[in-house]
Amino acid sequence: MDTSNQGASDRAHLVRRVAVPAEARALSTLPRVDYADAFLVDTDPGQDRTAEHWPRLILQDAPKTVRARLLVGWSMIGLKLGRGGFDRSVLGWELRADTADFVLLGADSRIGMPGELLFKPTPGALLFCTFVQQDNCIARAVWTAIEPVHVRVVRDVLEHAGGRLRSTLLARGES
Repeated sequence: MDTSNQGASDRAHLVRRVAVPAEARALSTLPRVDYADAFLVDTDPGQDRTAEHWPRLILQDAPKTVRARLLVGWSMIGLKLGRGGFDRSVLGWELRADTADFVLLGADSRIGMPGELLFKPTPGALLFCTFVQQDNCIARAVWTAIEPVHVRVVRDVLEHAGGRLRSTLLARGES
């Protein structure tokens, strides 16, 4: 029996693209949302994790090479990432809202394409949304070109974070 792709298929069922819920879109602080997507990441319903835990697990705790690639990619599309303190930013994204129910990260843009990332735990899953405002034709053209890459990268980053979480839970005997 060939299990060489089993790890990838195990992670694949953990992440699925879904329609953006209206209540999630309403949490954006952007004046206008021109692009939005949403993914659900299956989690262990018995795990009590704060909303703030998720962006740190997914972004800051990613392997160094993944973090470096994310930072380069975000910089290439004109996002202005900060170097704020640990409490006010996550991998350069400004902490715009941190409640018991959700965390919203945001980044301004050099080309008129500010974005936000929403992390909202739900029973047995994490809702992850991306919101993008496109203020001009350059921003629209850049987003059109990178959207397929964005979707692939988001799915990969979420799958790997889910895999890291599952590995940690298995090592502790919690799952």
